[in-house]
Amino acid sequence: MTTRAEVIVGPLRGGALCEALSDATDDFLRALYAEATKQLKNADDVALIAVGGYGRRELAPFSDLDVLLVHRGVKNIDEIASLMWYPIWDAGLKLGHAVRTPKETLQICATDLDTATALVTARHLAGSELLAQEVIGSARDAWRQRGRTWLVNLHERMQERYVTSGEVAFLLEPNIKESLGGLRDIHALWWAIEAGLVLTSQDADALKKCNETLLQVRVALHQHTNRVGDVLHLEEQIPVAAALEYTNDDALMSAIAVAGQQVAWISDEAWSQLDPPASASPVPQGIASGVALVNGEIRLADDIDPADDPTLVLRVATAAARHHARIDRDSLNRLGERTQVWPDPWPAGASDDLVSLLLEGDAAIAVFKALDQRNLIVKVLPEWEPNRSRPQRNAYHRYTVDRHLWQTVANAAALADRVSRPDLLVLGALFHDIGKGYPGDHTEVGVKMFATIGVRMGLSAQDIDIVTMLIQHHLLLPDIATRRDLSDDATLTMVAETVKTTLVLELLHALTEADSLATGSSAWGSWKAGLVTMLVDRVSHVLGGGDVQEVMWRLFPDAGVLEMMSAQKIAVRTTPDQITVVSPDRPGTFSRVAGVMALHGLDVLGAEAHSDEQGMAASEFRVVPPTYGPIEWQPIAADVTRVLNGELALDARLAERAATYRAPRATTASAPAPLRVRIDNTASSNATVIEIHAPDQLGILHRITKALADCGLDIRHARVQTLGSEVVDTFYVRTSKGTKVTDIQHQSEIERAILHAAV
Repeated sequence: MTTRAEVIVGPLRGGALCEALSDATDDFLRALYAEATKQLKNADDVALIAVGGYGRRELAPFSDLDVLLVHRGVKNIDEIASLMWYPIWDAGLKLGHAVRTPKETLQICATDLDTATALVTARHLAGSELLAQEVIGSARDAWRQRGRTWLVNLHERMQERYVTSGEVAFLLEPNIKESLGGLRDIHALWWAIEAGLVLTSQDADALKKCNETLLQVRVALHQHTNRVGDVLHLEEQIPVAAALEYTNDDALMSAIAVAGQQVAWISDEAWSQLDPPASASPVPQGIASGVALVNGEIRLADDIDPADDPTLVLRVATAAARHHARIDRDSLNRLGERTQVWPDPWPAGASDDLVSLLLEGDAAIAVFKALDQRNLIVKVLPEWEPNRSRPQRNAYHRYTVDRHLWQTVANAAALADRVSRPDLLVLGALFHDIGKGYPGDHTEVGVKMFATIGVRMGLSAQDIDIVTMLIQHHLLLPDIATRRDLSDDATLTMVAETVKTTLVLELLHALTEADSLATGSSAWGSWKAGLVTMLVDRVSHVLGGGDVQEVMWRLFPDAGVLEMMSAQKIAVRTTPDQITVVSPDRPGTFSRVAGVMALHGLDVLGAEAHSDEQGMAASEFRVVPPTYGPIEWQPIAADVTRVLNGELALDARLAERAATYRAPRATTASAPAPLRVRIDNTASSNATVIEIHAPDQLGILHRITKALADCGLDIRHARVQTLGSEVVDTFYVRTSKGTKVTDIQHQSEIERAILHAAV
């Protein structure tokens, strides 16, 4: 008999492995059943049934083993069950089990969706086959009779699941089973078929192929991680791709995306037929020439040929988004087959049609997915092709390039009333990352690409220039806001000279928010939003003719901090996400406070520093609030006071913590960026700016700032960012004489010290 271990480590993949593992498990359970029932007087009164995934013979290496022991009033059934379950647990298998009579089983099937669906694909394992088939047949009959009710409940549950699990095709770390377009959707369609849903043979065959693709990935994931799990994390994609003999991890993710899109499309189509919109009417409602709303779907008139009018696809798409309706499948197929590649230049008014679709916001995303199913987007915009289902291998992004661009457009449309040219805003949103599918710097590629696209669209030279600036500088505001001192004249002057006009500034402001929100939860928050708004307000003042030096920009120290400093003693002040420390001005104060933050597991976002002529210094640290609850500042403040008084063995404590520190899960499959240091004397009017990119480690900020102090530097401003496994730290420093660092040898020694500290 083939053992479970032999199956798992053998050469089989996907469905073949699952079937072999199911067969080996069948043999194991049948042997257990025979031993457990050898004293049973009436063998016809008990049966062992495989349910759920095991019933489908889709038993993945670490899937639950789901079985039902059914009986006709056998008195010692609990004893029989125990004789079976304990050897299974002893074998290290995770068991999902139940013991019921046929009547109890059918009663539960009538009220519990999970039990009802598990029995749809159940099969006899051991014992009375007649009893097993009686229970399975009755459960299937009940499913068919109540199918419509159950399918409504099932569909509602699926919608809830999508909110938390996202989409297989567009997530960088998809849940192969639970995300939209995953294995669970395939299972749901199979259950729906048992309830009377009819799929075309083409769709049925496509589902089988997609099921095998996703099942192979799930099995390989289990084998690689040696545990149960359905989320394909970034760091697992390279080994899973190698195990399945894909050329690389991008090829793996592309195959997953294609399968996920197809499953989602078939699923959406099927459920729409079972559950049409409440407002659906068979009476055609004219939408545009040759386009009507019928039974809740957008349909083309039979006499309309998309080959005669390439822009028809945008009118149909806009109508679908505006009415929150699907495009009828036959109409979509006709559009895909007959629509021609758009000419160069575009037909008159076509760019306005595109803008109209983009301004529909979130409703347009489902339409874009439908168009992409039939290769219609690339007929409008050939440059789109390399971005389809393209992963983004960094710590920030949660979506593939195409899905990220659609979401950015939707977010931008929601901000349209904040800008004077919403048309340029949504175009900038659509094209800001268009270069990511091509070799080279994506921003530079996108700028060159839009020079051609803009002309083809028929945009004016002025509008092309503005959209080009949005593409070129779409990272300007967030980068400057989170890495530079917004009270520095040089910072504001540089941004003003870059954007040139208030129109570009307001468009970039909205694009920054739209892009960040589409990127991921870590890319936007109140802290970052406040910094960007502050930067925009100050640059707007400069662009409006205001003197960059006429306003007192600095917010630190405020009156409260100045009062603390006047007391000439160590003092600590805290807010929910901020700590302010006042102490005598000594070298290394910043580093010591940063070390205490690391000792207590707090990530620093940014910091300010100030010293006065009376020999007092103040520093303010803003930290990332932990997810587990409010920060308990009292012990932290106590340690800050102790370290500043020389009463805390900080380096020893940090070393002890590092020895037991569990590094966070990797958020990228790529190798970390190389350690680098950039020293710039032009970025500030009164300080040297040092920007450091380094791998994230416990206490890295403490070590770097200690190195700066050892080089005789005073830190007056700092910005700290953690991007996955990398930190990007920016420091505004001065020498002990209060000047910039201009000596080349001193700069070289500073770089040497930082590189040594960050290793």
